[in-house]
Amino acid sequence: MSTASATRKEFGEGPLARAAALVYSLLVLEVLLVLGAAPGLVLLGLLDRDASNVPLAALCALPAGPAWSAALYAWHHRSRDLTELHPARAYRRGYRAAVPGVFTVWAPWLAAMALICTVLTHRDAAGVPGWWMGLLLVVAVVSALWVTNALVITSLFTFKAVDTARLAAYFLVKSFRATVGNLCVLAAAVAVTAAGAQVLPLLLASVVAAGTLLNSRPMITEIREEFTA
Repeated sequence: MSTASATRKEFGEGPLARAAALVYSLLVLEVLLVLGAAPGLVLLGLLDRDASNVPLAALCALPAGPAWSAALYAWHHRSRDLTELHPARAYRRGYRAAVPGVFTVWAPWLAAMALICTVLTHRDAAGVPGWWMGLLLVVAVVSALWVTNALVITSLFTFKAVDTARLAAYFLVKSFRATVGNLCVLAAAVAVTAAGAQVLPLLLASVVAAGTLLNSRPMITEIREEFTA
């Protein structure tokens, strides 16, 4: 084998080249994800930290849904070939495809979260008993895990909204290990935010998207084999 052909074969296959490609994808998708969510983030930054603004905060989170979905799509379609490494192109394609389907899942979930958070932050005025508060917190956590599955599904497949909702709920139990993994990520994000580092989860959004997709591989594989044949 000639030196030239050996060089062509080895180009992009070394650990350093792969690490550089991964970092490049992380940075590009992080920037695009932040830009996609930027309209809502700017408005959110202008709001007072007051419980009465919970519904407005939920409205500000609307752009984050398609941005997150597009990042999931881009990671899923990331090429291992360095000559075909185009994360921005995949992100744009995923964003265009995601907008119609994502809002059928994301917008109702945000509305439900706004309602739950409003009750939790006005519990004295609403006269809500303590056990009901605990139940609402459980519902909020389970629904956050459900919407994580739903966004992965709607980012990579084309189903009716009701079918996406059913599959997301089904895999909460079927892919229990993935559910626990997503719960750990959610708990870490909440803990970091509560500790005062509100910007850190945003700066690591691309990493979290990659981890979420990796965590969801069993679900993605089963959906492809069992529900899209």
